[in-house]
Amino acid sequence: MENVILYTTHCPRCTILADKLKEKNVQYTEFTDKNKMLEMGMDMMPVLQIGNKQYGFKEAMKIVGGM
Repeated sequence: MENVILYTTHCPRCTILADKLKEKNVQYTEFTDKNKMLEMGMDMMPVLQIGNKQYGFKEAMKIVGGM
């Protein structure tokens, strides 16, 4: 599988997505630097990055659910 990064502030939706990743045994790196995320243009969390593609919460949940 491609490199997976979870951009998170540990909000409730972030926690739900992290739990789903763990449930599916997906290895991921957690990124929590809020200032860096804002610099990258991210204004809503969580963001899941798989390879070079980024997904918001709803789309990420669908992708992870299908793994």
